[in-house]
Amino acid sequence: MAETSPARHLLIPFAGRGSPACRAATPGLQLPKLEALLARLAPAGTDAQDDSTFSPPHERALAAALGLAAPDGCIPWAAREARALGLPGSEGDAAWAWLDLCHWQVDLRDVVLGEPAQTQLSAAESQSLRDAAQPLFEEDGIQLHGGALPGRWLASGELFRGLPTASLDRAIGNSISQWSPITDAGRPLRRLQNEIQMLLYTERVNDDRTARGLPPINSFWLSGTGALPAAMQPEGAAPTVVDLLRMPALHDDGAGWAAAWAAVDAGPVAELLADCERGADVMLTLCGDLDAQRFAGGPRGLSGWVKRLFNRPRAATVLETL
Repeated sequence: MAETSPARHLLIPFAGRGSPACRAATPGLQLPKLEALLARLAPAGTDAQDDSTFSPPHERALAAALGLAAPDGCIPWAAREARALGLPGSEGDAAWAWLDLCHWQVDLRDVVLGEPAQTQLSAAESQSLRDAAQPLFEEDGIQLHGGALPGRWLASGELFRGLPTASLDRAIGNSISQWSPITDAGRPLRRLQNEIQMLLYTERVNDDRTARGLPPINSFWLSGTGALPAAMQPEGAAPTVVDLLRMPALHDDGAGWAAAWAAVDAGPVAELLADCERGADVMLTLCGDLDAQRFAGGPRGLSGWVKRLFNRPRAATVLETL
């Protein structure tokens, strides 16, 4: 008996956004391909949380598709990357974390996390800072490794086991205190973070960056914490994740977000619609600030035709519920 091919799954983070400019742009979105696709699909599950969860809906949806079961804030993204890269100790059940070098924006009232990608940190700068920071981390039993992205270190150590941390996508542009609560388990890391901040203040790399008009690297953000089982079952089929909406959504650029949605509608969504029209099994997951909604193949034949004719949902109405 022939094996059935897995459904093609498209996952769209930040499909809905509750920030002021993006929320105002939502009713005016013109997304004909998405509306045609939704008319052919049926609701297949929802994951509704509140805005205090450390793991946003798109990360929870991706973890579920991959078969990664974990409590909030403990999806082991760093351990997964470490194992994929074959880093020392990654085949066991060691706990890992992502450490993203970043610029904390300080004013008289608050400290806000800047977007790490906008620091324009080079691989050489990241390596230089990691060499300087490694002795401080080793004092707490933490080993640092380079990752696939400059400015993102992979760290292994028992401090990260069972430690909930907020995703960058929750924290960027928001108050540090809101997403980095001091708990008993996190106190050693808060002390370490203070020591690293003092170290970074004296680093030549930051002097050179300031001279070039770039923001200094003055801290790091911890996320992706947790451990993978040593004998983990094979992952499920990975969905295609569309990241075009992320940057305008995080910066509440309503016009940019709407333009990105138009590109997503004309590109990945149109391709999934074409697959669906050819009779292929497809799934679509739309994620917002609070909710992830999954859609899969609906009724075909005459009943499907009637549904598409009389029940064509408006995309904006669906996105406003996320």
